Amino acid sequence: MKRILVTGATGNIGKEVIHFLCKPDKESEIIAGVRNVERAKNKFPDCPNLKFRQFDFEDSTSFNAAFTDVDILFLLRPPHISEIEKYFRPLLEAAKAMGINDVVFLSVQGAEKSKVIPHHKIETLIKSLGFNYIFVRPGYFMQNLTTTLLPEIVSSQTITLPSGKAKFNWVDVQNIGEATSALILDFSNFKNKAYEITGTENKNFADVTNLMSQVTGLNFRFKSINPISFYFKKKKEGVPSDFAIVMTILHFLPRVQAEPQISDNYEKLTGKKPTTIREFLEREKQTLMPPPIAK
Repeated sequence: MKRILVTGATGNIGKEVIHFLCKPDKESEIIAGVRNVERAKNKFPDCPNLKFRQFDFEDSTSFNAAFTDVDILFLLRPPHISEIEKYFRPLLEAAKAMGINDVVFLSVQGAEKSKVIPHHKIETLIKSLGFNYIFVRPGYFMQNLTTTLLPEIVSSQTITLPSGKAKFNWVDVQNIGEATSALILDFSNFKNKAYEITGTENKNFADVTNLMSQVTGLNFRFKSINPISFYFKKKKEGVPSDFAIVMTILHFLPRVQAEPQISDNYEKLTGKKPTTIREFLEREKQTLMPPPIAK
């Protein structure tokens, strides 16, 4: 029986990976690495056999206990952490010392070509430390519309980014979680390769806000600004500097890169078609609506 530790277990991706790993016909032991075990236990009602261990990316004293008797480590990068040598080298060295040899890392599409982004540096570090690895490289999360970008969407029906007319490949986090679980559970057959997980549509943000307007009946708009203005806008909103820089890079770089490639890996791994943007917007329609006006 494989013992799989999922970091970032209570986040968007982590929860979906656990959801699909916990299917009744799966025979692995799934462990959620979380900062607060008691609080996390209430978040997985459909996974009665899920185990929990205390784990914190920013607390190296939590590493050894969390990594004990683990066969496969599912690793992602918390959005606010970009100092790879400070946080990820000690983490990965501890994993290696505790006998973990297999790592599945949630990267991003194009990480192999974008040397300035943290994901590229983490991929390089994993290879240099001699792990067997799988790099999952998804497109742009549809769920960014319902998380990171949501406050502005709800307050002013606007999305402001430095992305211009650049096209992004839009993929549902649920699809990423399902594909990632398939790769984890059959690690030996997929190891030491990278797999892009994409949706079937490349659209720019103007296209997507038009779709949002059609689905909701509201008037959404996209506003493109230069990257420096965007960075200081995020800083003014209270976003930490490291996170603001990563947000700026990830939304500006596609302007100077080729249009994303569309992959059929999700369909090959699951036998299903990816979620379309319209399907996602229909599903999340209420989340995108402004709160009702109090009487």
